[in-house]
Amino acid sequence: MKRGCFLTAWLSVAIGSAQFATAQYDGVNQSNSPDQYRIARLPLVESADSRSPSGDETSIEATSFDTASFDSTSFDARLKFLEEEYAKNKDAAAKAKDEGPTYPTVKINGRLQLDYWAFPHVGPGIGFFENPITGNDPDDRFAFRRLRLNFRGDVSETMMYRFDLEFAEPRNPGYRDAWIGFRELPLLQTLLIGNQKRPIGLDYWNNSNENVFLERPMVVEAFNEDVRRLGIQSYGVSESESHTWQFGVFNLANTADAGAYIGDSLQLSANARLTGNPWYDESSGGRGYFHWAVAGMFARPDGDAPAGSANANEARFRTRAEVRSNERWLNTDRIAGAESYEIFGLEGLLNVGPIQVVSEYQYNWLQRDAGTDLHFHGAYVYLSYFLTGEHIPYDRTKSAIGVVKPFENFFLVNRCRSGQGCGWGAWQVAIRYSYLDLTDQDVLGGVGSNVTLALNWHWTQTSKLQINYVTGQIEDHAPVGGFTSGSYSIIGTRFLAYF
Repeated sequence: MKRGCFLTAWLSVAIGSAQFATAQYDGVNQSNSPDQYRIARLPLVESADSRSPSGDETSIEATSFDTASFDSTSFDARLKFLEEEYAKNKDAAAKAKDEGPTYPTVKINGRLQLDYWAFPHVGPGIGFFENPITGNDPDDRFAFRRLRLNFRGDVSETMMYRFDLEFAEPRNPGYRDAWIGFRELPLLQTLLIGNQKRPIGLDYWNNSNENVFLERPMVVEAFNEDVRRLGIQSYGVSESESHTWQFGVFNLANTADAGAYIGDSLQLSANARLTGNPWYDESSGGRGYFHWAVAGMFARPDGDAPAGSANANEARFRTRAEVRSNERWLNTDRIAGAESYEIFGLEGLLNVGPIQVVSEYQYNWLQRDAGTDLHFHGAYVYLSYFLTGEHIPYDRTKSAIGVVKPFENFFLVNRCRSGQGCGWGAWQVAIRYSYLDLTDQDVLGGVGSNVTLALNWHWTQTSKLQINYVTGQIEDHAPVGGFTSGSYSIIGTRFLAYF
């Protein structure tokens, strides 16, 4: 039983005893009034053992006692009664837990990410990349980056489901993850069928709630745009948790908004990723670790699909410049005659206490029916550091970074007597360099590079404030309004909370 419950019981006994003594002293006989003696409703809170099978907090109901059979002045009798009631509720909760869950189960999660973006400096070329007709500079904006509800649960002991609904654009809601899955399968271990992440790029494999920067690196977004596709995929992890692997087959089209892929050409890809975790310092609680990975993709787009056909040519690589603009400033458009393409990726991550260094490189070969092959590539590297000493955890079973837990949550309150009390949360700084080349021969998607400075203030492990300053340039772009290049400096801010 929690300390608060004992304190409340003690106060109840003390007050009741004082009332009884006062009544006797005044010569008032209240022994025939059983309503005088009540045990207050004492909630048994927080402990998982004290919850009812339905998950609600249990409580001891206010109970009247016949003074003929209950000595209201006895502390031991009152305490014994409370302990007996607590034990009954605890036994009932334990019994319900032993009986196991009732299928199907459901768990609801959500995330809210509210952004503000300002464009203090953009060159004229960037204005035309954003607004090809007018050439106007990008407008500042407040917008929900993500406003998402997630439903997940088990259908049976070995079968599960998940679907996410995205409401960041209220007039055009869509889904993100939407799949059914099986676990504990021979060889395959876990198998998911539906809309899910393709295994290319560590930054995309991470949860957006945990990423260090507001937007993903250009190369990761360009070669795996919006990451999720309809497909079937196996997930596995070694017994020692030193290796994981993912492989599957996917449709190339993004169906998250339309809800369907329609067309005679399947436009499929085969994807695979193998990760290693040769060093993980368990003695420090995972404050030190090293991660590496290789990933690959083979895709067959329909490069001969005519404009306006049901199945559009999916051989297209594009991305924003790691900011929230209307248009993707780096863009190859749909590459006519594309027959197939392959992507190869490398990942590296080193974490030592509050310091983390991450880098990725990806290379893309594309073959055409007519003309020579095309080659695109890109990379990024970042360094992050916690000023307050925390570290970024690593989930060995998922081969992705985990949830940062501040040593002290942020709070600011008035003290009872005078002054204020506060907690500082966790403070993190980071810098990233990013590069992407989407220009080769007659395809002029642009060559972009930028530097991002980041400040993250983690209020709690599920909420934070993020500020990014991004400065960069684009060159060798197809002419738009007579411009083939442009520079920019942009500030982004995000308020994030999830449950």
